[in-house]
Order: sequence, then structure tokens, then C-alpha cells
Amino acid sequence: MAPAMSAVTLIKVVRVEKRAEDAWFDLSLRQLRKGEVSFYRVKDALTGEWLFKVCRDSELKKVMVKAVKCPAGTRFAQLEGNSMVFQESMIEGMLYDVISIAHADEHDHVNRTVASTLEEVPQEIKANYLVKTYLEATGKQAPGKNLVTLCASGDEKAMVTLFLLERAWPMTERTSETVLTQSSSETAETMKNKCLDTGQSFTCPICNATYHLMHVEKGTALRHTLRHVRKSKSTLTA
Repeated sequence: MAPAMSAVTLIKVVRVEKRAEDAWFDLSLRQLRKGEVSFYRVKDALTGEWLFKVCRDSELKKVMVKAVKCPAGTRFAQLEGNSMVFQESMIEGMLYDVISIAHADEHDHVNRTVASTLEEVPQEIKANYLVKTYLEATGKQAPGKNLVTLCASGDEKAMVTLFLLERAWPMTERTSETVLTQSSSETAETMKNKCLDTGQSFTCPICNATYHLMHVEKGTALRHTLRHVRKSKSTLTA
């Protein structure tokens, strides 16, 4: 039996721009900061399309992930402009984020709750990220900070994905399992339908038109057809 598909495969993260140096406003410090900035376009089968801005502060050794553009909808609109901050951990090469899970009430008002126990952490996060206590990650204790996720300091795509797992996925009406099942069914159906070029060609003796023999499978049905091969302009004018 093939292994189950991971839910995070529903999230496709692609960097569309990288700036070696740019500026942004740090709300926690109330000042402008400078550093490397990247933009990521995300296609998420569960929630829709997103645009993220990732700001890397090398001096303070932290990374800010900000949702610049969100999918349509009352709930997602409240996430636009929201950010997550990843800070240096005691564990070498890793940055941590305090786990804060978004949820929406019956009026679509969005709030966040800091996770206190592993049971409160979504399964997708536990399956794909290292979860530690705040004390293990920082060597310190702080009121209200209990569990954190860890990401490799250079893995910005993992940080962007984590934003969706913490802030967007918990508020969706559909589940990742439902979308995965649908995706698997569509993939299986696509695999059933094949149109293969046999590599054999035939030329009409009257008009010199060329055709390729195609092997076609659709479900359990099997047939063959000829596909016309158009000649290039250079061939026609030669």
C-alpha cells in the first residue's frame, strides 16, 4: 500500500522576488529595519491563493512572515497584514515561533489562542514540524508562552507554510482529509486516461499530410487514432 499523502502537499510555495536589501517597519520595536526581503506566492488547495512578504533581520537574528494578500472571505480578510515572527533558538540553526492557533466564532470574528498542550496543536503541525517547550527552545520561561515550533533558519518556505497551518487552516470549513481524498481521486482518474504517441507516422499519398499513430486509453476502453502533424512554415516555404 502506498504511503498516505501528507496534508502539507496541498500547499505550494514559490518565491517570486528576492531583494538583497529593503526596509520594513517592525511593530514590536516601533522602528524601521533593513535586511533581505523575499515575496512568496502560495497556492493552497484548502484555502486559496496568498502572497507573503518575508523580512530577514540578520542583526537581530529573526525572520518576519507577513500576509500581504489573502483569499477572499470575511475570515481571511482579518488575516491580511498579520505577521508571525521567528526568533533565534538555543538549538543551533533553528528559529522558533510561539504556537498561536486562530479560530473564528459564529459571527466570523477571528481570535487566536496560544497552545498550552500538545493536544491543542493541529496534527499537521505535529507531523511536519519539531514542537518543543518554550523553555527547551530558549532556555527561559515566560508567562503565557508554552509550546513553540522550530524551523531551520534558512527555510522560509516552511515558515510561510506554518503561517497557514496556524492561522488559516483551523478556520476552514473543509478539512485537509477531504481535499486530499478528492485530489487522490482526480489523480487516479487522470492516470486511467492515457494518450501516447507510438512513434509511428503515416503520410497520405495524395496530399502528403503526415499523421502520428496514437495509443489511447480511457478507463478500461482502448482505441487508436491518427493525429495530424502540422508542417512548420520553413518546411512549407522551402
